[in-house]
Amino acid sequence: MGIIIAVANQKGGVGKTTTAINLAASLAVAEKTVLLIDVDPQGNTTSGLQGNREGLSASLYDVLMGQKPLEDIVLKTELAGLDLIPARVDLVGAELELIPLPQRESFLKRALQNVVERYDYLILDCPPSLGLLTLNALTAAHSVIIPVQCEYYAMEGLGQLLKTVQRVRESYNPGLKIEGILFTMYDRRTNLSQQVVREIRQYFKQQVFKVIVPRNVVLAEAPSHGRPALLYNIGSPGAQAYLTLAKEVMAHAEKSAR
Repeated sequence: MGIIIAVANQKGGVGKTTTAINLAASLAVAEKTVLLIDVDPQGNTTSGLQGNREGLSASLYDVLMGQKPLEDIVLKTELAGLDLIPARVDLVGAELELIPLPQRESFLKRALQNVVERYDYLILDCPPSLGLLTLNALTAAHSVIIPVQCEYYAMEGLGQLLKTVQRVRESYNPGLKIEGILFTMYDRRTNLSQQVVREIRQYFKQQVFKVIVPRNVVLAEAPSHGRPALLYNIGSPGAQAYLTLAKEVMAHAEKSAR
């Protein structure tokens, strides 16, 4: 059965979508089958892989509203082994329309049941909020990756999300694990970046990924070309960092399977 990993942080601008796209692509080049699911109404994951989301005939909204099965809206990407479930702005409506429904936190989990056996990994890119779409992703996931920007308020945002993860464990998904905390946008020239890394590593220890994603222009440029960083410039520090992250994620999976 495929491993479902949510990429979540209620703070915006921490590299969440960048992480989802580039981790998924890096797993695919490691010859894993991957389904990347855009759970964010902004649709940045969709445009970051497809270049244009305006011509989509269906999206995750149609799945959550019961209008289409998830397998009917799977899109192929230019990277063999990497498929995409797209999102459009209409996904905002799903958050409101799900509120009065029973078991509203489990719609995505049920939608994934028919495809989870087809993939090695399913990566869920969550919106920058702790609303119903993020709750659906955390209820469906086996684990969560938390991207953390190396900035002053990193610890505060991390603490809020960890409390949410604990509440999801208690109420909906007792098996939910922390896959790891991932430092992003690291600038080794600043004392602040070094301090944030030092403090979070000291406090969370083994829950922190070894790899650190640096500030890198390629990671910013690649989405405008509708490509992951490794197809845009595989030799860049950003692309190499996500290839290393994929190795860590696969090592975690192998360790858990023993």
